[in-house]
Amino acid sequence: MKPNWRDKALYPILGGITILLIVYLAFDEPSFSFTFPVLWLPEMGFVGTNSTRFVVVEDGGGGGRAGRAQSAVYVNGWNSYWLMEESVWGGQSRARVAEMMRRGAGMGMTVCRTWAFSDGNGPNALQRSPGVFDERVFRGLDYVIVEARRNRVRVILSLVNNLNAFGGKAQYIRWAQEAGENVSSSADSFFSHPTIKEYYKAYIKAVVTRKNSMTGVRYYDEPAIFAWELMNEPRGESGSSAPLLQSWITEMAAYIKSLDQRHLVTIGVEGFYGLQTQEKNAVNPGEWASSLGTDFLNNSAIHDIDFASVHAYPDSCGWILTYVMGMTY
Repeated sequence: MKPNWRDKALYPILGGITILLIVYLAFDEPSFSFTFPVLWLPEMGFVGTNSTRFVVVEDGGGGGRAGRAQSAVYVNGWNSYWLMEESVWGGQSRARVAEMMRRGAGMGMTVCRTWAFSDGNGPNALQRSPGVFDERVFRGLDYVIVEARRNRVRVILSLVNNLNAFGGKAQYIRWAQEAGENVSSSADSFFSHPTIKEYYKAYIKAVVTRKNSMTGVRYYDEPAIFAWELMNEPRGESGSSAPLLQSWITEMAAYIKSLDQRHLVTIGVEGFYGLQTQEKNAVNPGEWASSLGTDFLNNSAIHDIDFASVHAYPDSCGWILTYVMGMTY
């Protein structure tokens, strides 16, 4: 019996799907830029908070906090700052990123913190100048997010560095000075100067609203993103920087929430107590820690900050940590 016209019409469609699958299996990554990859990525809910717990909001409508159809989620993860830069090169470099995600997931880890920034004139800088981006590097970040989701890992994306590595806040200050702005060379200018704050907001908007070149999904709609982190380890020049930093955190967290109601926001502070909480200073790693303008309690209490973080360096800070059943005391 001869196939009818409907059967014949299916042949090109099936053939096209077969070719796409062969390409994917051959290169271990999609090489096309439309929404087909979404079909093979696992479904994930967005993470929100409910009191002191993280929850997966199955309907994706949690707005960073409690929503419908919740289930508890427990964070067990790691830090790999280099993933975006490594993904720029493709080939074996991307294979290392995929392997890192695969191994993390295989160990039961659920969250990976990584850089979503690289500012300045470096060979793999994402932001070459204020508002000017290297699409090749952005596609590397796209790949990181796709591999995270493919392995059911969520990523915390840090948006700028306090230190000079990868540009950091010093690069923003130089950009403003080069533009003829009357900007002090003090590092605190990053937190206070209106032009620099507008540069940073423009950067936030470009990243948060980015459409993934591999999936067609906007970052603000991507459930594999666990949270946005304002800065890697923000610090001020002195204890007097505290009001500037507090105001900056408040403003930038609210700005992210104005663009993205689905994802959590955190700061990235190290966990030091400031001059405002003298009774807590004894547990800082040294007297110097209270003079950096940060205050763990006050910073974390800002309305649009969804969860707090602590960066522990036992060797350099002299802390003694005892691990009991996975908990740190």
